[in-house]
Amino acid sequence: MANRTYISFDWALKRLLRDKANFDVLEGFLSTLLETEIKIHRLLESEGNKNRDDAKYNRVDLLAENEKGELLLIEVQGEPEFAYFQRILFGASKLVTEYIDGGKNYENVKKVYSVNIVYFDLGQGADTVYHGKTEFRGIHNNELLKLTPFQQQTFKVDKVYQLYPEYYILNVHDFNQWSKVPLEQWMYFLSTSEIPDDASAPGLDAAREKLQTLQMGRDEQVAYDRYMMDRAILRNTMITARGEGLLEGRAEGRAEGRAEGRAEGIAEGRAEGRAEGRAEGRAEGIAEGRAEGLQQGLQQGVHHAQVTIAKNMKSMGMNDAQIALAMGLSESEIGNLLLTEC
Repeated sequence: MANRTYISFDWALKRLLRDKANFDVLEGFLSTLLETEIKIHRLLESEGNKNRDDAKYNRVDLLAENEKGELLLIEVQGEPEFAYFQRILFGASKLVTEYIDGGKNYENVKKVYSVNIVYFDLGQGADTVYHGKTEFRGIHNNELLKLTPFQQQTFKVDKVYQLYPEYYILNVHDFNQWSKVPLEQWMYFLSTSEIPDDASAPGLDAAREKLQTLQMGRDEQVAYDRYMMDRAILRNTMITARGEGLLEGRAEGRAEGRAEGRAEGIAEGRAEGRAEGRAEGRAEGIAEGRAEGLQQGLQQGVHHAQVTIAKNMKSMGMNDAQIALAMGLSESEIGNLLLTEC
């Protein structure tokens, strides 16, 4: 592997890939993922296209339109967000409603592809790439509902799901296995920012040429280093707070569980007045007390972690709205967390 360092994809998405001269990188990535040739016609206005001070703390996105008039939303999410599934739905739905002129017929609704690159475990699953689409099946015979020949001719698609938004989730945070499979080569680059010499996936040749850190100007390099440092600080803050909360929760849960278990076991055993009753009472009391204590301890640990994270973000200069966006909570909840004494 050549000794070269490449710009992280999220930074490239914020800066370099918005240049028409670099569309070939995005086109290669999208063509590999969607398994069809993609040509970007233009970039459109999106939330991530605006200059947002808090973008480094949460996500980066880019909205493009291809030559067919379809919309492609690429979003990179660096930190966990428990309601991210709903966020994906909201983003695609918003595009559907925003990009149709009033008074036009529904056949003018644009096709939307929502591509989400996440650096955390979203949901439960062993795969690294997931594809979501809308299908209609009969509840009696599981028959797939199809388009009529006239609809196929009019809409220029073969399947019903092709009319609806499609969702892609790429879970790349621990992907480090190099492969000859084009999509896995892109996953490797997204995860490691490395491009081995034998990379053959569409777009990676262009990325190798255009995304080298050595090509950065001094101001760009300083901004990039600051961005990566901010991301590292936020990531370490989240990890530290979660770890502290988990340890405290376990310790408190064990202590409360032992105390409540002993008390309930002794009380029930004495009441029954029999040796067998005492033994069973102690066992049941200890088990129930430990379970309840652990549950309470974990809840307290989660709350403590949220307080720690919110206060650390506040100390970094973020306002309540930015903290709420990063943690997936409301501003009022953030306000309560900031008032909590650790």
